Amino acid sequence: MIELNKMVSLRILKKLSNIEIGGPNMLEKSDSEQIAKRVDGEEFTNETKGIAIPTDHINGFYMRPGLYRNFGVVVTPGGVSFTVHSRKASSIQLALFKPNASEPYVLIPFPENYRIGNVHSMIVFGLDIETFEYAYLVDGPYNPKKGLIFDATRYLLDPYAKAITGQKLYVDQKKNRKGYRALVSINDFDWGNQRSPMISMGDLIIYEIHVRGFTKDTSSGVQAPGTFSGLAEKIPYLKELGINAVELMPIFEFDEISDRLVEGKGLADYWGYNTVGFFAPHTSYIHDKGINRTGDDLKELIRKLHENNIEVILDVVFNHTAEGNEEGPFLSFKGFDNAVYYMLPPDGKYYNFSGCGNTFNCNHPIVQNLIMDCLRYWVTEYRVDGFRFDLASILGRDQNGEPMCHPPLLRNLAFDPILAHVKLIAEAWDAGGLYQVGKFSSHNRWSEWNGKYRDDLRRFLKGDTGMAHIVAERISGSHDLYDPVRRGHEASVNFITCHDGFTLRDLFAYNQKHNEANGWNNMDGENNNNSWSCGVEGDTDDPDIQALRNRMARNACTILLASQGTPLLLAGDEFGRSQGGNNNPYCQDNEISWLNWKLLEENRNLFEFFKKMIALRKKHQVLRNSKLPASCGLPASSKHGTEPWYLDPAPETSFLGVMLASRNAQDSQDEIAYVGVNSHWMSQIIRLPDLPSGLFWKLAVDTGLPSGQDCETQMDKMKKVGPTMELQPRSVILLFAAESCTTDPEIEQAFHVQER
Repeated sequence: MIELNKMVSLRILKKLSNIEIGGPNMLEKSDSEQIAKRVDGEEFTNETKGIAIPTDHINGFYMRPGLYRNFGVVVTPGGVSFTVHSRKASSIQLALFKPNASEPYVLIPFPENYRIGNVHSMIVFGLDIETFEYAYLVDGPYNPKKGLIFDATRYLLDPYAKAITGQKLYVDQKKNRKGYRALVSINDFDWGNQRSPMISMGDLIIYEIHVRGFTKDTSSGVQAPGTFSGLAEKIPYLKELGINAVELMPIFEFDEISDRLVEGKGLADYWGYNTVGFFAPHTSYIHDKGINRTGDDLKELIRKLHENNIEVILDVVFNHTAEGNEEGPFLSFKGFDNAVYYMLPPDGKYYNFSGCGNTFNCNHPIVQNLIMDCLRYWVTEYRVDGFRFDLASILGRDQNGEPMCHPPLLRNLAFDPILAHVKLIAEAWDAGGLYQVGKFSSHNRWSEWNGKYRDDLRRFLKGDTGMAHIVAERISGSHDLYDPVRRGHEASVNFITCHDGFTLRDLFAYNQKHNEANGWNNMDGENNNNSWSCGVEGDTDDPDIQALRNRMARNACTILLASQGTPLLLAGDEFGRSQGGNNNPYCQDNEISWLNWKLLEENRNLFEFFKKMIALRKKHQVLRNSKLPASCGLPASSKHGTEPWYLDPAPETSFLGVMLASRNAQDSQDEIAYVGVNSHWMSQIIRLPDLPSGLFWKLAVDTGLPSGQDCETQMDKMKKVGPTMELQPRSVILLFAAESCTTDPEIEQAFHVQER
């Protein structure tokens, strides 16, 4: 914006900003030369040069060429700049609507001389940004076999819209096919001097949250359930648990409306993987829907999270949009440049590598620019700390769907200066069969959701054979997938559960998925869950089975939080949340998906166990990604069986031990830890590895002990163990090496008797 030095300039701007067509402040109609000279007697002198002044008068509005390099809308002195682009469009009109009106109150065509290249831009004067919504009508050739499907009768959403309206209330079943519209967004939120927590990837404890589902249930006790503000009310809970990063499931504006009814219940596109606009926060998550300030709720949430040393990672969906295939809605990108924004086969239809009807053409230069602009916007305007890219393998396909050796988009994301310090996390596969876990084009910047960690850990925990060696590799950092020299020490994001699949409780309560409520005859969702019901499918009153399921959950938690890599937890797993066996509740905006906070008290011991395990991970660098080797000479990681330094390769091996060694965070002494996993239904006696002179093993975790007695975080309260131990059936231990400082002669005597 320009700096005004003269009072006359301020009066002119005030006059321009208050123009009302047909009202008392309306400019006198005259030709552009007269308009350029005066506004109601105010002379435009040399002191006012640089102020945008009208050059044309069309359909009752004064206007002039706009800001061509600023896509979307920009408020200028006295007006609003509207800028869009289309490669094949023959004409574009701006449609202005009164709020909630079904038809525009004016159409303003972009004059041909307002076009530079493929960019159409104009400043329209006299608009009150609080009293209008806008969309576009775009005309051009119609040849579907070539991907050209322009339709000048359809109102299109601005691809760069920063605030969007047109969304119905959540799960309103009325069709929203009149289209979405954009609002002018005011971005003047005061961040002060706040900075990102800048937590290293290896030190993060990531917690995956669905914004609505986290607090929508009345049991959450918040004042603004199901919103960004409601999530902010739960920050004390996140702090108590020990979380330092939240990964928010999609919060870009998405199409939540579904026409499907199952047993009389309306279903919604609840998860959010159906993007409508990439630059706008989802309307239904906003509690204070102040006109033109729809982003402030989210910014306030992020500010509060940062104040509590919690980073914010967004789950972003650039692999497809809500427009679907040729049968899908016509909302935005199809109407501006269908053949540019989507991958199209020779018949002009849609490639479907996303499994959702279309595939975004991510490596087209125009689409690359949009994605880059989008991510920069969220980092600069919302201070986001990282992004998790849904079905990220699509980001590496060319316009024909073929995998690229050096995808330009992934390279540009890795080296962009604005994005230099944000986390980039890939879900390194897609629905077209491209699976790139461990092979994603990283440029030493990208981390990955380690899907092999999830699958291998699940199989070993439930007792599958032939898994011991590979699981030891997973616990040690999956260096078979992520070479530390090439990928560094922060490439693997480890998880056992996430939104997509069973919750942790259901993982050990169901052998099969139970997705009947989704309406697809239980045909949707993953069939290979590597789950185990512990003997009874679903709920049971059997105390032995309940105890076993609880122990299995603690086993998973211990291994996950003691593994090298970055752990990701699914919200609610820490207090036994269930989805009733539904492993694909993408459409369930109800109690199936919402967190039931009453379970927090019912399963308080499980919550306390998670909290203690997180505390142990934070306290001990050796459980994270220490890059400093131990001075005692022990390797960074080593595999062990029932005897030290040898892990039997036999398929039936059901015990594994992993010893980790490194310097501590202060580089003042060595830290040594041992993770032991017995996946067998019988107890096993093991011999622990010898430690350097003066050190003894101490027991931090033993899930074979009763719940509530199974985890100790204070080293001086940990029980000394070794050199042999008996592990209970299906249990996990975590040990730390410590100097002997006990003064209890009975403990000393017991230890030395055991040692002999």
